[in-house]
Amino acid sequence: MRIAWVAWLAGHIDQFGYRDGPLRFAIGTGAVLVTAVLVRLALHRNRPAGVAAAGLVCALGVGWLAFH
Repeated sequence: MRIAWVAWLAGHIDQFGYRDGPLRFAIGTGAVLVTAVLVRLALHRNRPAGVAAAGLVCALGVGWLAFH
């Protein structure tokens, strides 16, 4: 499922806000992923909450990058 989603996103990349070029795309997405990892590590004592929070941060961050 994840591979299908990534393939769909790659096919429709020009419809989202990632038109600023591959470098800005990589920097923004990398920053979102690093933030999600930091959230997960911050909530290391409660694993389900950490995973859920990291997933939420990742989804919201990529969504914000795509549409702004």
